[in-house]
Amino acid sequence: MRAILQRVASASVSVDGETVGAIARGLVVLLGVEEADAHDDVEWLAAKIVGLRIFPGEAGPWSQSVAEIGGEILLISQFTLHASTKKGTKPSWHRAAKPDRAVPLYEAMTATLQELLGRPIATGRFGAMMQVALVNDGPVTLSIDTKAKE
Repeated sequence: MRAILQRVASASVSVDGETVGAIARGLVVLLGVEEADAHDDVEWLAAKIVGLRIFPGEAGPWSQSVAEIGGEILLISQFTLHASTKKGTKPSWHRAAKPDRAVPLYEAMTATLQELLGRPIATGRFGAMMQVALVNDGPVTLSIDTKAKE
């Protein structure tokens, strides 16, 4: 499982001109699920996302987590995070999980993040063509891969 986290002042995601998810201060999480992923990846990654100290606080610029600041999370599925560009100029997504495998893990991630955060999170719409708007705060952008545990 791969995730790109962006610390934001605000963000929203729209499908066909309709806003389906929006947050104020918090994190936008772009999530890519691959065939080899399992619920262990969901648990590890969700805990990492909610616990990362990437927000400023009284103890310094990197002293609080999204949970500690009362921030929000916008979770968006993005299979293109598993693009392979090794051959030629057309990306291949052969490692990205098919919907029958990816949807349950995406839904598990949504539920786990809500549980750890203690409140609902916003989401995009799985499989839809989405438009994402955000105000990156910092900017702060992190990449996490559950296979590398980094």
